Amino acid sequence: MDSPETRTPPVGRRERNKQRVKERLYTAAVELIVEKGYDHTSIDEIAERADVARGTFFNYFQRKEDIISAWGEQRRATLMTHLDSNSRFNPGSITRLQQGMAALARLNQEEQHLTIAMLTAWVKAGRPILEEPYVADVFAGIVESGVDRGELSTALSPDRVGNVLRDVYLGALYRWAHQPSDRPEALGEELQQILQLLLDGMAATTSP
Repeated sequence: MDSPETRTPPVGRRERNKQRVKERLYTAAVELIVEKGYDHTSIDEIAERADVARGTFFNYFQRKEDIISAWGEQRRATLMTHLDSNSRFNPGSITRLQQGMAALARLNQEEQHLTIAMLTAWVKAGRPILEEPYVADVFAGIVESGVDRGELSTALSPDRVGNVLRDVYLGALYRWAHQPSDRPEALGEELQQILQLLLDGMAATTSP
């Protein structure tokens, strides 16, 4: 049991209300973006659907582009929750990489229409260049662990491999978003195939 010094204090009613309003605004925004597209969704429409005054929007988001950031933060949290839930089984680095790709695929497949709409907005806002390469860092950490454990080649640069994995993920995601099909799971299949191709050249060699 946590001691009184480390126990997290309960969230007050005021903070709960603020969180509910923020969630309403975010939900209203993503619903409208799916329906109308990012460019054709206005702050006035978001506020109206969330049933708040227009000025209330700016209490939680400085600009409409911040909805993109909130979307990205939610996806990052979901990705880490998935990876953390599997880490207790102490899987090897190759399994962790496969789980990471599977989690990324699931994030997009479960919200296909939202992903396509937000991905378009993300690119238009220049986020692939401006934002820190979070996914690359996640993959780099897994690769570094694999090198330390002798599962992956010591010749690998974890940072470079992380960037490569991020690049192939985004490339597959862009293709999937540009050519949506009745098989959203096709993204997951392609990511696993690409990963396997890379793993064939990344695995540590064993002496005969």
